[in-house]
Amino acid sequence: MSVRVFVPQDSAARSVGADDVAAAIVHEAAVRRLDVEIVRNGSRGLLWLEPLVEVEAGGQRVAYGSVSTEDVASLFDAGFLNGGAHDLAHGQTEAIPYLAKQQRLTFAHLGSSDPLDLSAYQANGGLDGLKAALVRTPADICSMVTNSGLRGRGGAGFPAGIKWQTVLDQPAGHKWIACNADEGDSGTFADRLLMEGDPFALLEGMAIAGLATGAEDGVIYIRSEYPDAIATMREAIQVLGGAGWLGNDIGGSGKAFHIEVRRGAGAYICGEESAMLNSLEGKRGTARAKPPIPAIAGLFGEPTVVNNVLTLATVPAILANGADWYKSFGEGRSTGTQPFQLAGNIKRGGLVEVPFGITLRELIEDYGGGTASGRPLKAVQIGGPLGAYASAGQLDLPMTYEALAEAGLMLGHGGLVVFDDSTDMAEMARFAFDFCAIESCGKCTPCRVGAVRGRETVEKIMRGKDVLVNLALIDDLAEVMRDGSLCAMGGLTPNPVLSAIAKFPEDFWRGSG
Repeated sequence: MSVRVFVPQDSAARSVGADDVAAAIVHEAAVRRLDVEIVRNGSRGLLWLEPLVEVEAGGQRVAYGSVSTEDVASLFDAGFLNGGAHDLAHGQTEAIPYLAKQQRLTFAHLGSSDPLDLSAYQANGGLDGLKAALVRTPADICSMVTNSGLRGRGGAGFPAGIKWQTVLDQPAGHKWIACNADEGDSGTFADRLLMEGDPFALLEGMAIAGLATGAEDGVIYIRSEYPDAIATMREAIQVLGGAGWLGNDIGGSGKAFHIEVRRGAGAYICGEESAMLNSLEGKRGTARAKPPIPAIAGLFGEPTVVNNVLTLATVPAILANGADWYKSFGEGRSTGTQPFQLAGNIKRGGLVEVPFGITLRELIEDYGGGTASGRPLKAVQIGGPLGAYASAGQLDLPMTYEALAEAGLMLGHGGLVVFDDSTDMAEMARFAFDFCAIESCGKCTPCRVGAVRGRETVEKIMRGKDVLVNLALIDDLAEVMRDGSLCAMGGLTPNPVLSAIAKFPEDFWRGSG
């Protein structure tokens, strides 16, 4: 009887040699005349342990990592096919503290099987949410999502159910479900992990959104830098459609929903919903003025739900288990769980899905293990390159929408980028303006010109030139960009700059020349 060995096919694992490790295991098993079945699963999200090899032994999954090709022979010598002891052994996978302490709802299936194995997906509760939606009215589905408190995981945190209800309330006609998978924020990778490791969850959530709003067509907009995610999603659409769960007759219900994948050209601005819609229409990716909002006049001028990958992938669990079940997780109005992504100067980077309310300290120290350099932590940027910085004195802040907003911070897509005390925060402020100058669509003057002038002004400060005057000029620029920009690109760029100046003034005050 063959032993199943799981080696991730996720692009992060492959980037550190997972393909070579899988080939080495096959070769070593052949030399030793052992019967081994290699399963290429999705990553568990414990990125510091990749490639994380798992063996099915004694009814359990036993983990070994990080495994290199040079380790394979010694793993066989140690009897790893039977869960044997080895320096790289971590015991039962689900018992690894980093994973065991999490509460995975959106990522419940991640890493459990071949991402395109539909039978394995269903064996773990997959499609239960879609089946439940098929026997409900559109209004009931919208109400359930609204009552669950699910908010958009793309950054804005807008209640998903209200957006769906708005589209449902539009006059009968053609409508769209648009999934924004243009994951461009620094330190974020949850969308990619899910699309590569559990694609059916996203497709199921989109189909439910279609049933809820009367939309029969969906599109997934994926950034071109994610070729593996694009390929996996396209294949998953074929698998799910071939099984009758997408297409003209979903599950024999007579209801239709079709999905296609579109590849973005790599512009950060296309993560903004209206710029994404323009790109989907074949136009230049520039932000649109609002109103009208996409729910009323979106893709090709038709009512459109625009949701992030994580928002849509969470919906199946809500439909399968109920709104009250989902609301039992989290804190206050921040209900459910949030997939946090630990990146930057951190010892144990990876995905951490936990209920809202966990503190920043618990994420950085308990899960992340502190800085990778071993030096004291200086700052954590929350919410991507346009997010503000939290200082070491704010580590006990609870991670909820409300607490973060009160502290002048934003959750964004859940990305946390850690910096140690060697970081020059004036340089990080310069980077924020430079990033905006490069990625701005150029449509509005506050963003297009303000970012360039901001970068130049910070550079003067870094040279010690008229520091007080130029700090005051930064304040003026920030006000214009925040209040006058057409979209969040320019409107949020002042966040990292002003927070860096306020919390780390010593990095800016270098004397006046």
